[in-house]
Amino acid sequence: MGRSARDWDESDVRVRPNRRGSRPRTKDRPAHADAVIGFVIAVDRGRWTTLVDEGGEERTVVAMRARELGRTSIVVGDRVGLVGDVSGRADTLARIVRVEERESVLRRTADDTDPIERVVVANADQLVIVSALANPEPRPRLIDRCLVAAYDAELDPLLVLTKADLEPAGPFLAQYAPLDVPCVVTSVLSPGSEGLAALRERLAGKVSVLVGHSGVGKSTLVNALVPDADRATGVVNDVTGRGRHTSTSAVALRLPEGGWVIDTPGIRSFGLAHVDPTRIVEHFPELAEGTANCPRGCTHDEPDCALDDWVAQGHAGPNGAQRLDSLRRLLRTRTAQSGD
Repeated sequence: MGRSARDWDESDVRVRPNRRGSRPRTKDRPAHADAVIGFVIAVDRGRWTTLVDEGGEERTVVAMRARELGRTSIVVGDRVGLVGDVSGRADTLARIVRVEERESVLRRTADDTDPIERVVVANADQLVIVSALANPEPRPRLIDRCLVAAYDAELDPLLVLTKADLEPAGPFLAQYAPLDVPCVVTSVLSPGSEGLAALRERLAGKVSVLVGHSGVGKSTLVNALVPDADRATGVVNDVTGRGRHTSTSAVALRLPEGGWVIDTPGIRSFGLAHVDPTRIVEHFPELAEGTANCPRGCTHDEPDCALDDWVAQGHAGPNGAQRLDSLRRLLRTRTAQSGD
């Protein structure tokens, strides 16, 4: 006759004897107080290349992600804790056991409806948006999206316009004048060119991430900035007007003048599903105060928006109307297509 569940007690439970060397599992991760800190400069198929500086001596250490980190995102620019074989010798692997707190995070989504954020780089100081003035044609909406991403990540934006020998920069730059975005215009990227010298000055001592769609000359720019970078360059298709992806993964390269430049693969879209519109308004301080009188849920691009009166009354300064137009243009990027 079978026994009911209420007839069982703890004496009926078989306890497996402890095996030699086994330890009870715990959710507490080891502190790894002895971990050395590495700076991630490249990621390739589950292997992270890091730069370790101990006592002024640098060495490159390749590492894998420790099991206890699970699927924790680790990207170029991250500072990570390393244990195990951190000698940097050939055919050795260290383990990444933690990711240090990030000072900044540049993120994107596949499109404006995708809830999954993708971290592009960590701990950058400025976002360098590279666009050609011709061949291929500039894509203002993509540039606007990159500006929004920079504001959201609290990175300083820098606009770099290449191929100025094919098209004058003035007409295109006019639409960004109200945003006060610094810009560098380049044509011939020879070592002594004026544009390249100006760009070097803007990048010196900072961690800068370069973004731009394929064919704009981003890899050519990197090769001019870092002589031994040897980044592959491509050409623009005469039929489609699009460039071919030449950079396949992000990589950090040290600049001769100090600082780092992070080259990223060419992009064709930049989703902003993760961006809170209020964070964009915060980067327009002369307008942000005026939103206090807006109706609840105001998108700042509707008839009842209080910003129109704020600007009309002169609270936003002499360029208030142009700044408001620019703000609304950026806000609309969240509801437009994530590509062109």
